[in-house]
Amino acid sequence: MKIIVEKNYEEMSKRAALEMVNIINEKPNCVLGLATGSTPEGLYKELIKLNKEGKVDFSKATTINLDEYVGLSGEHSQSYRYFMNDRLFNHINVDKSRTFVPNGLAENIELECKNYDERIAKLGGIDIQLLGIGNNGHIGFNEPADYLSMDTHLTDLAKSTIEANSRFFDNIDEVPKKAITMGLGGIMRARKILLIASGASKAEIIAKIAEGKITTQVPASILQVHHDVTIIVDEEAGALIRK
Repeated sequence: MKIIVEKNYEEMSKRAALEMVNIINEKPNCVLGLATGSTPEGLYKELIKLNKEGKVDFSKATTINLDEYVGLSGEHSQSYRYFMNDRLFNHINVDKSRTFVPNGLAENIELECKNYDERIAKLGGIDIQLLGIGNNGHIGFNEPADYLSMDTHLTDLAKSTIEANSRFFDNIDEVPKKAITMGLGGIMRARKILLIASGASKAEIIAKIAEGKITTQVPASILQVHHDVTIIVDEEAGALIRK
């Protein structure tokens, strides 16, 4: 596990963007595992900038997103499909037919999950998986629990996750309570994992996943056993890591 501490959010975002650009430039037809939330927005802005400057080409790349709320269409302003289109896909030269996000309106959720895993396998797996992290240690929507799921699955969102995500909705009652999420097996099969975190509120959980025990109560702690993980944080998020 490699940990890089940058001075601030902007520098963290730039460094993380370069990690992804290196993969794309080395393998133009790569499969990128992408994430949503406020943390990756700076990274996505940097990717857009680099694409417009001709320093990275997405035309042959495929993208796979971690998760999607159940009950929201791709046109809903708080869906993760809408987020990805608005924050990244609409602004780069990616083929949108090769950008995949779980279908939150699927009639058969179990089949949607099965098909999602099969799609990743047919693509040859994920070359680099971008992750954010929740304050409770969730990655994707793999929440703390007595056991963890390996495959893409339907999950109930933890109360703390619902509360954290309520800032994106008019009120907490509008926040979906369930999501489709890639399982930890799908994440851990990625050839490279890139986790980013920013701000003092993430310092405790970053220290736990970097130095704590591996436990289902901190799902991201499983990253300790992956062969190629890079964690990039700003100084606030990295404040509790032992030097």
